Order: sequence, then structure tokens, then C-alpha cells
Amino acid sequence: MTNKITAAITAVGGYVPEDKLTNFDLEKMVDTNDEWIRTRTGISERRILKGEGKATSDMAVPAVLELCKKRGIDPVEIDCMIVATVTPDMVFPATANIVCDKIGAVNAWGYDLSAACSGFLFALTSGAAYIESGRYKKVVVVGADKMSAIIDYSDRNTCVIFGDGAGAVLLEPATDGSGVLDSILRTDGSGRHYLNMKAGGSARPATIETVTNKEHFAYQEGKTVFKFAVKGMADVSAELLERNNLTGDDIAWLVPHQANLRIIDATAERMNLPKEKVMVNIQRYGNTTAGTIPLCLWEWEKELKKGDNLVLAAFGGGFTWGATWIKWNYDM
Repeated sequence: MTNKITAAITAVGGYVPEDKLTNFDLEKMVDTNDEWIRTRTGISERRILKGEGKATSDMAVPAVLELCKKRGIDPVEIDCMIVATVTPDMVFPATANIVCDKIGAVNAWGYDLSAACSGFLFALTSGAAYIESGRYKKVVVVGADKMSAIIDYSDRNTCVIFGDGAGAVLLEPATDGSGVLDSILRTDGSGRHYLNMKAGGSARPATIETVTNKEHFAYQEGKTVFKFAVKGMADVSAELLERNNLTGDDIAWLVPHQANLRIIDATAERMNLPKEKVMVNIQRYGNTTAGTIPLCLWEWEKELKKGDNLVLAAFGGGFTWGATWIKWNYDM
């Protein structure tokens, strides 16, 4: 048995807003229909965070508090908080700071990480490194996005895909061989032309013109992104297995980013995994960006067994993608 410190997930929390936006609701808003959306994306409904001034932190907070309750810890015990999001409450301060303030995590430092739909994987790998270093004992990694804040509900290419939600995991040191065991993460900035938000950054600060031109909404060239996503997510997942001498038989669960059912199916096929080993909740929540993977862990937590091998895989805007191998740490 090794005494090498790994970062194990020891608790999971999640939150989705109550309000549902169904395909039938969207039929009344844009030129689309339920069958078209379901056959192309696998989505039937998504959750929308409503209410004056409600922001991403308002979904992250209940997710983190649930995780603390399950683990029996007080927020003051948290050392570090990383929030993966592309819809921060404000440009600054970081949403992580706001979440820490709202839950009373007075001893934690933290920051936001922006990698679109791969954000949770990137944040998980970062958080794991802090644990592995021996410097910190409790790191919370959150994936949360209020995509409804940056979606144009007159653009049928994007409005059918996205929803709001948050998930969080607690990382703690383990020496039993469980935890985050390997990650392959990739970026390709040339993808920024196909999936982005044009304005609101330093290149195109907000003006009357950028607002009128609807440049503060998510934009994507669907066909191009789909091609890259299928290849990227499937390739990196297969590479991760090969690098660790694993096959589909060794994997208990694929935890894929919920972007599109066809992309998920292609990744599972590439790994020789049957459908019953793949976590899918896209039909209920749509694409919650950084929230999808931790929301899957949250929903399937009771089915996970200590020692299960999980592969987490994602593909995101601009482009970012990756796959992470985790050995599960506990039974419910």
C-alpha cells in the first residue's frame, strides 16, 4: 500500500432551481418543436434561476452547504474554494469569495476558474494538486452556471440547449489509492471563433452598440463545435484509458459533460461502455456548463461504490476539453 497522498472526493452537493423551462415552453418563444430538440440534443426540459438579483452564487451556496452537512463539517473548516463558472455574479470580485462570505467560510481563500464546460474538470485537477501537495486538507470545488443570464431566448441555436445549476465536491487527502488518479486536459484557443461571448471583455467592452447587437450572449457555430466536441471528448477519454492500462470493463461509470446526447453516446462507444454505465440527466437539466459533471455525481452518489473507477469527460467553449480518472472513495 502506498502512502502517496491523493485527493479523494469525500462528499457531494448539488442544486437546481425549481422553475422548469420545457421544450413546449420554447415552442411558444422560438421557431422550434419538442421532437426536433429531443432528437438533436436529448433535452426535454431545463431549470431556470428566477428572481431579482439571483446569481450563480445563490446556486453554489446550497450545493456547498449540503456537502458540508453530509460530511459533518462546518464551513470554517474549508481551506480553499474554487468555483468553475463563466457566469460569475460580477466580473470581480470572484464568485468564490462571495460564496465563502455567504456560507461563513472565513478561513478559506478562493478564486474562480473559467474554462466553459470543462471548468469543473480543470478546477478539480487544480484542487487535487493543492491536496496532493500536503498544504491543504479540505478543498471545495464547485461547478456552477446561470446560463440563462447569457442566453438569447430568440436564438433557437442556443436557447434550447442551456440551463442553470450547480454541483460541488469536497476534496480531502487519502492514502488508500482512491481519489483523482490522472487527468488529461487540453485547450485550443483557435476555437474561440466558434463558441464564445463576443463582448463584455477587454477586447469589446460594453457599449450601446454591443448591447444592441446582442453581443453579450453566448454564440456558437453548432456544426463546427459538434464535430470538435465528438472527436475531442472521445479521443481524450480513450487516451486516458490507454495511458493507465484500463479498458471499458474496468470502468464502473462514465460521467460525461451533458452537452448533447449524441456526443455522450460517441464517447461511450469509443470507450466500449454500455449505456447502463453512462450517467445521463441532460433530458431534465440541459447543459448547465460547469455544473453538469458534479450534478451527475450528486444524482448518482447512492449508486457509487468505494473503489469504483470513474471517467469524467468534458468539452467546452473556445475550446477546452479533458478527461479525469477517479477511484471513488466511499459508500453511501
